[in-house]
Amino acid sequence: MIQPAENWQAHMKLSESAAFDVAEKSLDAFKIEIPSWGFANTGTRFGKFVQPGAASTIEEKFADAAEVNRLTGSTPTLALHVLWDLPNGAADVATIRDLERRFGVRAGSINPNLFQDQEYKFGSLCNPSEDVRQQALAHVLDSIDIAKKLGSRDLSLWLPDGSNYPGTQSIRKRIGWLEEALRTVHQHLAPGQRLLIEYKPFEPAFYHTDIADWGMSSHLARSAGDQACVLVDTGHHYASQNIEQIVAWLLHTGLLGGFHFNDRRYADDDLTLGSIDPYQVFRIFHEIHAASTDGLPLDIAFMIDQSHNLKGKIEATVQTIVTAQEIWLKAALVDREQLAAHQQSCDLVAAEELFRGSFWRDVRPLAAAWRETRGLAADPLAALRDSGYVERISRERAARSSSVSSYA
Repeated sequence: MIQPAENWQAHMKLSESAAFDVAEKSLDAFKIEIPSWGFANTGTRFGKFVQPGAASTIEEKFADAAEVNRLTGSTPTLALHVLWDLPNGAADVATIRDLERRFGVRAGSINPNLFQDQEYKFGSLCNPSEDVRQQALAHVLDSIDIAKKLGSRDLSLWLPDGSNYPGTQSIRKRIGWLEEALRTVHQHLAPGQRLLIEYKPFEPAFYHTDIADWGMSSHLARSAGDQACVLVDTGHHYASQNIEQIVAWLLHTGLLGGFHFNDRRYADDDLTLGSIDPYQVFRIFHEIHAASTDGLPLDIAFMIDQSHNLKGKIEATVQTIVTAQEIWLKAALVDREQLAAHQQSCDLVAAEELFRGSFWRDVRPLAAAWRETRGLAADPLAALRDSGYVERISRERAARSSSVSSYA
């Protein structure tokens, strides 16, 4: 056990001189999209806890997103939910454009809503009723039109469709309806736009979910067309599932379009990234860095999908971005040439120690130095607390927060 520790220490010493160069290159290129709903009052199926500083308007969401970007330097886009952020559809595009100019944050992925209307009780694009399927399809096509007008590349599609009891729905017919709908959606994409197809094993459907895993999502992407790919939500997997293996397969097949990052202990818990299993995030990031090192063409959207019910919303978002930056940098510092040599010779202990050594490395000084060279605060979370921003918006918004809906 002594020798692996010595190997790890030698690796760390050799890589230290070039570490800041790696930090500059990797962190400069690492951009993360944050969700508008992460700043609003949201809740569970049992209720919600209102925060006085929660955003209740799209202007407030953009203001909060701008504050996060000012502090972290890595969040230039804000994901928008059509029904919550553009309730009037394309008529609200001019408002969003004005907010982009005012706050220096661009509209990011556009997210249709196929789960809120009462008509979707038995499904949306997979509903047995053709009228409901057409209503859902029309909403998705309207969302594509909004994305075109805003210059947003990605349409992020999560489908809650499924059933709760055996025999109550034809699983196979629903596959066909979904394939047909997504081909139509794909036909309406502009050149350069993408359809990101998300999957989820369960909830709100508890017997079968129409897009339950990455294999189903991959099939639907191939069926839809070349501009469709898979969206991986790190909370949408069974317990102990090897997500980095899924990522490796999607990288290998060219179907990885993006991530919704969060963390989970039991199911889709919406916990802040890395709060439960930072090593898993590191393993995922390593697969992406390794694919880049191997020359694979990558076009991956890194997005956060978290709804903070107990933590302060802006604090939790800043904490998430800082954590993502640090783990991304840890994975960037893996000596992949040496690791490949250990893998080829099946030197298991040396390979694992090299790999784990990068994970255990304290990169916070490197990340802080990178921020300072970019004119950012060395510690974004401390800078947020010192700024008084949260206290100010809490005073200004307190009168409105109690009347905000559960999702908007």
